[in-house]
Amino acid sequence: MSENDATPKQLTVTPRENRAPARGWFLKGRRPEQDGEVQQHGSVEESLPHGMLVAGAWSWRLLVIGAVIAVAIFLVVQLRLIIIPLLIAVLISALLVPFVDFLHRHRWPRWAAIVAAMVSVIVVVGGLLYLAVWQVTRQSHELQTQSVAAYDQFRVWLTSGPLGLSESQISSALDSLARSIQQDSQIFITGALSIGSTLGHVLAGLLLVLFSTLFILIDGRSIWNWIVRIFPKRARRAVDGAGQAGWVTLRNFVKVQILVASIDALGIGLGAFFLGLPLVIPIAVLVFLGSFIPVVGAVVTGALAIFIALIFKGWVFALIMLAVVLLVQQIEGHVLQPLIMGTAVKVHPLAVVLAVAAGSLLAGIPGALFAVPVAAVLNVMVHYVSSGAWREGAHREYSAPDTVLWQTVPRPPRRART
Repeated sequence: MSENDATPKQLTVTPRENRAPARGWFLKGRRPEQDGEVQQHGSVEESLPHGMLVAGAWSWRLLVIGAVIAVAIFLVVQLRLIIIPLLIAVLISALLVPFVDFLHRHRWPRWAAIVAAMVSVIVVVGGLLYLAVWQVTRQSHELQTQSVAAYDQFRVWLTSGPLGLSESQISSALDSLARSIQQDSQIFITGALSIGSTLGHVLAGLLLVLFSTLFILIDGRSIWNWIVRIFPKRARRAVDGAGQAGWVTLRNFVKVQILVASIDALGIGLGAFFLGLPLVIPIAVLVFLGSFIPVVGAVVTGALAIFIALIFKGWVFALIMLAVVLLVQQIEGHVLQPLIMGTAVKVHPLAVVLAVAAGSLLAGIPGALFAVPVAAVLNVMVHYVSSGAWREGAHREYSAPDTVLWQTVPRPPRRART
């Protein structure tokens, strides 16, 4: 052992009054005064309360997250002519993939199953639109005549009813309305000039929907694997499992919405038929399409049937049609939803209303259409990642969580263990 090793090390003791202020006391739960240290020239962080520091840390992180979400929404709005057809193609693919797999399991060639699925969709959608347009065209003269008669009756009610308006007052109101339309004619001219571009956008969107659906059915798994490989290797298993969980959820959602929309259209259409209303097929088609916007869509399109009943049959038939619409909605919400879904999943009614309202404010009708499935899929994907189920390594169908946003219907009551 050397002499230096044998000599004890000298410890330098700093006088108490020259010591630097203690750092990190707000993290350790001790204050400098407890150690007998007087903080005379502390930093700004040391002078702030612990709650203020925590609130500041949360605030700037929330601001960054909000900025990222705002940029994402801005990009979606700017690229809406591409994003909307792509989302429609994903919804259609979620409906057609089980049908294609069913045909393929029954010894159909893959290409034949895909062609049969695509042709079936085109025939069904085209047939419904053709029937609606055909009935509107055939009854257009009757609709025009009845609308004029209803307008005359409304004018008579304004003059002889409780309002007691004079013909001069009604004519003055109509003249002011005509003048305001003439003053704002530039808006209509601009809209007329943009009809060509709008039709071009619709045609391009339809083609994009068809091509996107076709390639998702052909090579959807490879496309998803390419998306997964964008992420770091450590995150790929979680992303892949979350995507599969979201896909299962989306498939359940689309199948249930198709069935619920069909039942809504059938119920309201039969009600209009038995009341002897015209335009039964267009009413049923509009109710079917509107039912894809949960809660709101069927009510709004059902209001059209009530309006037609009021014009053609009077207020008594309009009240009966209103009762039919409300009855269909009640049967859907309290009887059909639990029986049809079984162990399938559905969005909580409060979440539906909030999601539809937010989506319609941000993106109009497309936002209201896609708000609920997007919220449901994101909720399941986030829950899958946070639950750690992807660490098990085995891919399996993931059941949705029983949370406020997403719940299983019906849920049998839990029995206490004895």
